[in-house]
Amino acid sequence: MGAIEKFEDLKVWQLGRQLTANIYSAARMGDFARDYGFRDQICRASVSITSNIAEGFERKSNKAFQSFLAIAKGSAGEVRSQLYAALDIGYIDDDKFHQLSAQATEIGKMLSGLIGYLETKSSRQLSTFKLSTCN
Repeated sequence: MGAIEKFEDLKVWQLGRQLTANIYSAARMGDFARDYGFRDQICRASVSITSNIAEGFERKSNKAFQSFLAIAKGSAGEVRSQLYAALDIGYIDDDKFHQLSAQATEIGKMLSGLIGYLETKSSRQLSTFKLSTCN
């Protein structure tokens, strides 16, 4: 396991990036593509996950990073909630729902673990920052 030197090294950010691509792909299909407000909201929520991880990491302080990770975790929950709506109104099928929801759930769990880890540290040395759930 190597040191985490940039936000792109974080496995949770990488998974968030994959989720965003998958959400955008699903949102391009059928009626989903024509529901501009709903489509834009779920896409913005998915982008918010990776954006907040990156912004918090770049702040270079545990306290700020934890705060932004909490926002990212909230965005992962928002995506999951919107996926239920997409399923209920027929924009995605059961298989797509379960795939995307599982991704968002895993990201939320990883964010919780990272927040917990940072709570135990008084300061973060980016050059030596290591976390098994992150890479």
